[in-house]
Amino acid sequence: MINLHNITFSYKSGLLKKMKGKKLFDQLDLHMQAGQGQIYGLLGKNGAGKTSLLKLISGLVFPDGGTAEVMGHIPADRHPAMLADIYYVQEELYLPEIKISEYEKFYAPFYPKFSAEQFDYYLREFDLEKSSKIHNLSHGQKKKAILSFGMACNSRLLILDEPTNGLDIPSKSLFRKMIANAISDDRLFIISTHQVKDVSNLIDPIIILEDGKILFNESVERISQKLSFDLEQGLAEPADAMYSERIPGGYKTVRENKTSMESEIDLEALFNTIVMNQEKINHLFQKEIQHESN
Repeated sequence: MINLHNITFSYKSGLLKKMKGKKLFDQLDLHMQAGQGQIYGLLGKNGAGKTSLLKLISGLVFPDGGTAEVMGHIPADRHPAMLADIYYVQEELYLPEIKISEYEKFYAPFYPKFSAEQFDYYLREFDLEKSSKIHNLSHGQKKKAILSFGMACNSRLLILDEPTNGLDIPSKSLFRKMIANAISDDRLFIISTHQVKDVSNLIDPIIILEDGKILFNESVERISQKLSFDLEQGLAEPADAMYSERIPGGYKTVRENKTSMESEIDLEALFNTIVMNQEKINHLFQKEIQHESN
C-alpha cells in the first residue's frame, strides 16, 4: 500500500531558517501493507522527521529524489482518487470558523465512503453537538471533532499525528476503542505519537525514526520474542541489562530474551533501548532473520 524507496528530502521552507537546506531523509526505504488490522506506530524524538514523513506519504510535501507510491499513486501528483482515500489528522489544527454540521456539509463530499451515521455516533460518544462552532471549541474538543470526521471517512489510509494530545483520560479510552473497532484488513492506520502509553495496546508494527533514519521496524510479536522487559527490585543498577531506568524501589530493565517466556512491552523503555544500543539491537534481530533463512 505504501512503498518509499531511496527517498531524499531537504527542508525548503523559509520559515525554518535554521533548517532550510538541511537534508532530513537520505535514501530512506519504508514499506507498509494493510492486513490483519495493522496500526503502524511511528515513534521518534522531536525533529526526527515523523511529521515530514507523514506529509511525504500524503502528498503535502515532495521528495527531492527516490520513488514514492501510495495505493498505486504517486503522492506528489495528488490524484483525486488517492486523496479521496486518505484522511490526515495533523497535530496542529487549522479549522474554519464554521459549525461542525457545516464542516460535514462542505468536506464530506470529497470522501465517497463517508458515513453520516458513523460521524453522528462518534460525535455522541465524544459528547459533541453538531451545532457547535468549531473555532469556539477547546483544543481537545477540536481534536475530537476532527478525529470523528476522519474515522467516518472510512478511507483506506488514516494518518494520525499526535491524536491524543489535548484529550482527557476518558476521551483517550474512547479513542482507543473507536480505532480498534474501525480498523479492518483492507485499511492501514498510522499513528505518530510521543504519548506512547496512550496507544501502547493499539500499535503494531512499531517504527522508530531517529535523525531522518529508520532505526527499527518490527512487529510486537518479534519484539516480545527477542527482548525481555522486567521490573527489578534493589538499589544496585543491573550490570547485564541493555537498558535500565531507576524507578521507586528498583529498576525497569530491557534484556535479550533467552527464554520462551514473553513479557509485556514497555514502549518507552523499548525506544530508549534502541536509540542507545542500535548495533546490539540490529545484531539481535538480524541474527533471528539469518536463523529463519537457514
